[in-house]
Amino acid sequence: MGSSEIVAEVWRGAFLECVHRGHIAVCNTQGDLLASWGDPAAVILPRSSCKMLQALPLVESGAAKRFGLRSEHLALSCASHNGAFIHTDRVSKWLDGLELGETDLRCGGHMPEDAEAMKGLLCGDHCFDQTHNNCSGKHSGFLTLNKHLGGGAEYLEIDHPVQIAVKAAIEDMSGEDTYGHVIDGCSAPNFAMTLTGFARSLARMADPSGLGAVRQEAARSLIGAMAKHPELVAGETRTCTELMRAMDGKAVIKTGAEGVFAAILPERGIGVALKIEDGATRASECAMAAMLVRLGVADANHPVVQNHLFHDQRNCNDFSVGTIRPSELIYQDGAGL
Repeated sequence: MGSSEIVAEVWRGAFLECVHRGHIAVCNTQGDLLASWGDPAAVILPRSSCKMLQALPLVESGAAKRFGLRSEHLALSCASHNGAFIHTDRVSKWLDGLELGETDLRCGGHMPEDAEAMKGLLCGDHCFDQTHNNCSGKHSGFLTLNKHLGGGAEYLEIDHPVQIAVKAAIEDMSGEDTYGHVIDGCSAPNFAMTLTGFARSLARMADPSGLGAVRQEAARSLIGAMAKHPELVAGETRTCTELMRAMDGKAVIKTGAEGVFAAILPERGIGVALKIEDGATRASECAMAAMLVRLGVADANHPVVQNHLFHDQRNCNDFSVGTIRPSELIYQDGAGL
């Protein structure tokens, strides 16, 4: 990666205690770079922030229609969910409809982030399973596509028809060849791309005009589903869910591991991709809030937006001791981009 910029600051009282550096790219659907900070040509791993791209073949292939998937299924296919009952119940019923089960997933299991679900498992006699994995919706989408294509059970292999389709969709949307792949936390391949390529692909999800009727329908269906069901994309108390609700459908956003965050602005045909150099989620959430305000889709005075834009840090006695805020370099008092 090239030189980064300070995009978020951590203040304790009047002292600047910590800074987070990163890279940001803002593109339109033609691929023009409208604004950038740091190195927009940096090659990054988009991690879970690219799930809407990974879900394109699910819809484009006809698999979603064949198996009667509704908007809630499409939202889950793009989700990094909390493992709450609203998530796991839908995933289980989805798999039942495919005549498959939890053991057909290949994402592995982990304790859910949802407090009630976690309490239920800790106080009960059940263990978490793969439906609790935050990526189980994406993997249910992979299984649906796989059943449609007639592929083998190991749908995560890099040469499997499912992953070949995913890679092709990502390269088409980004307008560039991928830079290899790694294995993500859920064991799926994650394809490296430039930050600008990622932002370009997000802009094309925002405005897929000119990409052909099939891709247009697929992109609009996925983004519409995420906007309609923000609680399925992440969950209660999660930044993605809270900010999408606060913006009332003006933007679809998706977080990813290691400080990656993506935004899709359908009304403006704009995509935003950012990567925090040290991988800090607190910085990616703050920087994304700043971008959403500057792009005119988030109101800086909305309490939810304000909380992520200037996050109040509180100690064990609930005293306010500082803030996490965007750097003036990227925020400029909320001036429009």
